[in-house]
Amino acid sequence: MSGNSFGRIFRITTWGESHGRAVGVVVDGCPAGLALSAEDIQKELDRRRPGQSRASTSRREEDRVEILSGLFHDKTTGTPISLLVWNRDADSSAYDLLQNRPRPGHADYTYQMKYGIRDHRGGGRASARETVGRVAGGRWPESCWDSGAYRSPLMSPSWAGSGPGYLLLI
Repeated sequence: MSGNSFGRIFRITTWGESHGRAVGVVVDGCPAGLALSAEDIQKELDRRRPGQSRASTSRREEDRVEILSGLFHDKTTGTPISLLVWNRDADSSAYDLLQNRPRPGHADYTYQMKYGIRDHRGGGRASARETVGRVAGGRWPESCWDSGAYRSPLMSPSWAGSGPGYLLLI
């Protein structure tokens, strides 16, 4: 499936399905030595956690991030960083009646037509649950930005300032 990886110099690849065992992301291109902890990522995931409003799903997921690789003593190692979030409150039986019928207003039909297969259990990859990896992976560019790791050396800090006017090499 195209659309799982984003970026060139800094790259994230999301994985997992809504009703699979877990969802996550692999972050590649992050320089070594940046300070970052699971708590930093958790703050961002807490903001997107499901079940916080009437408009969202009734699933009660904790979205606790586990860092599998790429960090040592809360510093990046320069190698790919793998993050995992377990799916703990997925009840696939609620979707059994829709096994052969696409849900209106969802990507079920489009996904089936494009890929020739569809995970009826909550939409699979075509689910808002997939955003866990994007949110967790998106925490790294902020750290890279704060550290100056991706600011172009061609720009003079005297006139470029420290805000979004800097050229990013991502």
